[in-house]
Formats: sequence, structure tokens, C-alpha cells
Amino acid sequence: MELTVTKFGEYQNQDVMKYTMTNDHDVRVSILNLAGIWQEYSIPTADGHQNLLLSSDSVEGFMGNGLCLNKLIGRVANRIDHATFTIDQQTYHVEQNEGENNIHGGNNGWKENFWEVETKESADQLQIVLSKQFTEAMDHFPGTETAKVTYTLANDNSLSIDFEGSSDQPTLFNPTNHTYWNISDHNDVTGLELQLNSTDHLAVNATKIPTGERIANAGTPYDFQQFSSLGQALSAMQATSDEGGFDDYFEVTPTDASTNQPVAQLYDPETKRRMKMYSDRNSVVIYTANGLSGDLGLSKPAQSWLAIAMEGQTLTDAINHDDFGNIVLRPEAPMHNHLRYEIEF
Repeated sequence: MELTVTKFGEYQNQDVMKYTMTNDHDVRVSILNLAGIWQEYSIPTADGHQNLLLSSDSVEGFMGNGLCLNKLIGRVANRIDHATFTIDQQTYHVEQNEGENNIHGGNNGWKENFWEVETKESADQLQIVLSKQFTEAMDHFPGTETAKVTYTLANDNSLSIDFEGSSDQPTLFNPTNHTYWNISDHNDVTGLELQLNSTDHLAVNATKIPTGERIANAGTPYDFQQFSSLGQALSAMQATSDEGGFDDYFEVTPTDASTNQPVAQLYDPETKRRMKMYSDRNSVVIYTANGLSGDLGLSKPAQSWLAIAMEGQTLTDAINHDDFGNIVLRPEAPMHNHLRYEIEF
């Protein structure tokens, strides 16, 4: 196993460094100190290494197009209604950075900052540990939150992400990585099959805020309880949705690897590659990169459905819905969330 550090580029007059972990099977994972970006999950092929993530070889490709491409998202992933919430009868107002709502932690959240990096090595795994303190002056959320994110590449080719948070006063903690996958040899995901352990998804209003209603997936393009063609589902969504694809909050049953029951799986019938995703939280947000065009600096030509983002988190806007899950981080109770990806090739 090997761990190397190289300069990736510059951003706001600071060096962007790439930390690359390579295991004994020649699987490579690269993480940037900027936004904790997961730049690479590459597998060896007959034609050299192939990155199974939608990615970029430039800083601009990550920071210049609004895709949140493979970035760490926090303190809170996705949207908060009217950027307002209440903890212990105290009402807080955070940044409105998408209309009247807050999205992905605001304009100076986890995804816009440089992180401190530590590396660890052992006989059967490599780790990249990122840490950062976020103050109310930085991101407008209450309290000083200390965040730690650990990426672990094991010799079984799995990649785990552990999110840890502590705070000096009550605040929110619902992070994720906005990971975009395309495990195929093609420039879109229409040939892939998706499976989710989900029976419903959330109804939303015109600004993508959950109404509180759950909609059954069965008999609709949202039904992925069995492996289903993404191409067929996307065609159906294009015919019935103004968004031209998925940008939706699926409710799932939390799982861990010991159960061998992933919250989500991607499968490529052509190459037989498979990605299994495990999460200890109750939602996977699915976004199929709808309507992309122009020069976005990506590893694949910009077009609809060139990748699928799969974001493990607690249900969106949970702080404003009592039955969506707890995302309140308290001083006496540090929080920990876990995502795990198993890739077969």
C-alpha cells in the first residue's frame, strides 16, 4: 500500500494538494485538501486506470460550475426551508443562498474551505483525515463546530467516509459527500441499473422543500426496489418531469456492511462492475446531472445524465420535520455518521 502527496493546483492563492492512496490491488483514491474533494476512485483496467467518479483534472472543474462535484457538504446537506430553524425554543436564521432557502451549508460551508490533513497507514488500510473548525462568523450556523472527516481505503477495495462533529453549543450536523458516479465505459449512465432499498420519496414544493408527505415509489419511475434500468427510468422522467431526470429525496432503511443489504447499488451489465453503498442514515438523494451543457471542465463531455450523484444523509430539512430524523448536534453528545462504498470489478 502506498500514500503520495502532489500539488493539484491553486485556489485563492493557496496550494491545492492531492493525497493519493493506492492499495495492494492497485485501486487508487485521491482526496484534495480543498473542500475535501474526492477526486478519484480509479480501478486498473487493460487500458490503464479508469476513474469511476465523474471528476476533473483542474481546480476550476470543481470550483467553477456549481455542481458541488464530489465535495464535502456541511454543516447541513441539501436545503433548509427559508434558511430558518428552531433548537430549544431559540430560532436561528442562516444564509439564504438559494432563493429564500439555505442549500448545502451556505456559500462558506464545508465545500468552500481548505481543510487540515493528516495521513495514517497500516498493514491493511490507508486513511486521509481532514479536520476544520467552523464558526458562526464563517457560515452563520450557531456555535463553533469541530468537524473531522476520515476517508479509509482498505485492501478489500472498499472506501469508507466517517463524519464526526462536536460543538460548543447546539447546532446542526447532517453532512455528506456529493459523490457523482459513472461506473460504465460510456459518457452517460443510461446503460446502468440502479437498486434502492426505498419504498417512498418525499413530496416537495416548487423550491424543492419537502412538504412532509411521502409518495409511494411502486408503479412509478421512482421504483428501484429491484434492479431497474436507469435509461428507462430517465426517459420516463423526461416525459413527465420539468427537471428532465431525477433530483429527489428517497427515504431508505439505514444499513451497514455486516448485513450485506446496501441502501443503494449501481450495476453495469456490460462490464459487470458493481457499486454497493451503505449508510447509517435514512435518505439517499439521487441527482442525475440533468441538462448540463458547455465547457464545465469535467472528465466527461457535459450532457444530461453523464453521472449520477448519490448523497447519503438524513432526510432533507429534517430540522423542520419532527419525523425526518435528528440532526441536532449538542455539546455533550458528539455525532458520527458513516458511508461505505464497496466496488466490484
